[in-house]
Amino acid sequence: MAQRTTSASLISSRRELAQLAAGLLAWYDRHRRALPWRAKAGEHPDPYRVWLSEIMLQQTTVKTVAPYFSTFLARWPTVTALAEAELDEVLHAWQGLGYYARARNLHRCAQIVAHRHRGRFPRSVEGLQALPGIGPYTAAAIAAIAFGRKATVVDGNIERVTARLFAVREPLPRAKEQLRRLAHALTPVLRPGDHAQAMMDLGAVICTKHRPRCTLCPWQASCLALKQGIATALPKRAPKPRRPLRRGIVFWLVRGGREVLVRKRPAKGLLGGLMELPSTGWAEVPPTLAEAECQAPLAARWRALPGIVRHVFTHFELELTVLAGSVGETTEGPGGVNEGETHRWCRLDRLSDLALPTLMKKVVAHALAHGG
Repeated sequence: MAQRTTSASLISSRRELAQLAAGLLAWYDRHRRALPWRAKAGEHPDPYRVWLSEIMLQQTTVKTVAPYFSTFLARWPTVTALAEAELDEVLHAWQGLGYYARARNLHRCAQIVAHRHRGRFPRSVEGLQALPGIGPYTAAAIAAIAFGRKATVVDGNIERVTARLFAVREPLPRAKEQLRRLAHALTPVLRPGDHAQAMMDLGAVICTKHRPRCTLCPWQASCLALKQGIATALPKRAPKPRRPLRRGIVFWLVRGGREVLVRKRPAKGLLGGLMELPSTGWAEVPPTLAEAECQAPLAARWRALPGIVRHVFTHFELELTVLAGSVGETTEGPGGVNEGETHRWCRLDRLSDLALPTLMKKVVAHALAHGG
């Protein structure tokens, strides 16, 4: 009962909600952003483009995604073409977007859609959510934008707009469910996809995080946060816990002055399926140099390069010390083979051809800069 009362205090009537939605759509029709994955007015959205863009946009900005989207679309214009690509090709093209599990799931999802669904994406939220890499938000976005389903789409921009419109003071993440209910109440039956994109545009262009342009907002007259003078303070967020720090040692091993030893990470887990330089484990307490030499891929005369390579992941920070060593041209790789399933020698001038995550690109740059 308390929940119903709270909602009633924030939403005066269905008629007002309908008027808000209509006003937003009218604003969107005049000011919609031109994005490479967005259908033009009057065009039917391409589900493949919608899906590809939504996966890329997870935890990544529009500015960063745009060139990657265009590259992917030119290389793999259909979901079937993407399904037929090699995973290493997809991972290489994904370099710089981060969160590489998205790329692995993208490839798996393309294969399932191409082979089990004959190249057509499911139209329902439930059907979409059964595919790899598609969670509740992404499923709702694809269903609404690509297929016109009345689905509740809530990303960071929509959370901010909704929190301000209804002056929701409870901090995130506790407020997420309340904001989802309010966003659902705002979503119209007609043009739900345009409504979702209009909410995204409103948050990205007008109702921005630090300097909202309230005088240009189509909801200016109805915004409770603006009336109460607290727009820039919303949405509130609970303090984030400090990221733990992990340390490790990475090996820069050069053969004959021309090749460096690399290895492939396991398919599952952090940076799964990508190439890297061999390293010790990453832990709170790093191994000593003597302990690290015992874990080195090959025996060599190792020396520590000056400085530290630092990188920030979502849930922890990492500091790596680089040990450099060299071996003769005839030296084989770990396990006594020249090319193994995990380890291989790669010419220094061909490192850019590998699917190296940003962390390893930092290590390579560090090693080269310090005479590795």
